[in-house]
Amino acid sequence: MLYLLALLIGVIAGLRAMSAPAAVAWGAYLGWLPVAGTWASFMGHWAAVGIFTILAIVELITDQLPSTPSRKVPQQFATRIIMGAFTGAVIGATGGATIVCLIAGAIGAVIGTLGGAAVRGRLAAAFGKDLPAALIEDAVAIIGGLLIVAAVA
Repeated sequence: MLYLLALLIGVIAGLRAMSAPAAVAWGAYLGWLPVAGTWASFMGHWAAVGIFTILAIVELITDQLPSTPSRKVPQQFATRIIMGAFTGAVIGATGGATIVCLIAGAIGAVIGTLGGAAVRGRLAAAFGKDLPAALIEDAVAIIGGLLIVAAVA
């Protein structure tokens, strides 16, 4: 189950790179993720929660700008894979499966990046504009991230 949750948090990172670490930080802070005593314990600190929450909010805003590059350009894609791997590893730390969950998170990020781009493109075409599709993707990333983190507990 832990491997699946790591894969899924990676998918969230593929949708919104900073929503995944924000959700994981909040989960650790609220005690949903038992990371105390692990290398990932810093994620439960208020500073990590604050930093990742601010980054997630900035990402949600900048994603709506027409000048924002595609998630599939190398820099954006790499960031999503790194965040997926990182957040997968944090989830894995709760059960002593850091490395396997790191890999699962990275794979999930690839799935989320490519799949999210395809689904958003189809939704935008159906709506005739991108904003409703982007807002749906935002909601899926935020709610999905929190549900995944809550499922670890």
